[in-house]
Amino acid sequence: MTILLDRRRTLLGAVALAGVFAAPRIFAPAFAQAPAPAPTGPFTLPALPYAPGANEPHIDAQTMEIHHGRHHAAYVANLNMVAKDHGQLASLPLEQILAKLGEMPEAVRTAIRNNGGGHANHTMFWQVMGGKGGAPGGELGLAITRDLGGFDKLKADFNGAGARVFGSGCVFVTVDGAGKLALVSKPNQDTPLMDGNRVLFGNDVWEHAYYLKYQNRRPAYLEAWWNVVDWDKVAARYAAAKSGLLAI
Repeated sequence: MTILLDRRRTLLGAVALAGVFAAPRIFAPAFAQAPAPAPTGPFTLPALPYAPGANEPHIDAQTMEIHHGRHHAAYVANLNMVAKDHGQLASLPLEQILAKLGEMPEAVRTAIRNNGGGHANHTMFWQVMGGKGGAPGGELGLAITRDLGGFDKLKADFNGAGARVFGSGCVFVTVDGAGKLALVSKPNQDTPLMDGNRVLFGNDVWEHAYYLKYQNRRPAYLEAWWNVVDWDKVAARYAAAKSGLLAI
């Protein structure tokens, strides 16, 4: 009897193990991994400027917590790991590092591109959300009409550009020192800062930004995102850009 029970337990264990390896991988379990400790260094993870649930129901609190506390934190940790062996990074602001990407040591250039770009893009991303949406007014609204054909056209063009990003990336509205606006999309964690431009605002279309709530419905996420834009913050960034004070 004991031998039969042992054989039964062994068989059941093997079946269970086989089930684990045969089960299809889905997106959600990757979120269950605990965040790795962040190495200290010159780069720091900025706190969210609002509670994680501030963008509900359009962006859920769990996505915000994971996106900020794990994904963004990982970019910062990885960038600090690079800086440990390349001390010159600590002496430059992030926007200058990215603008001079071609001058960075070749051995770590890709790591700086991916992690420095991710740090910059996410830092901007948190800043322009937490609002109530609507339409921008004042000087910013006039600039959108002048350069981008009006707010309705901007939304349509912006959402279309975001939907066309193949794989992962971001869509941005850039601004120059004269206040002129332009629409551009970038793959992965590339940023207009790498081209010497400044970002007025942008949206993250990596799956980790929306998948828990929207699954594969990226266009629905892009449309909903406008409901959480803080136009007062964006207007402040616009004024800073015209004054030459906008960094990331």
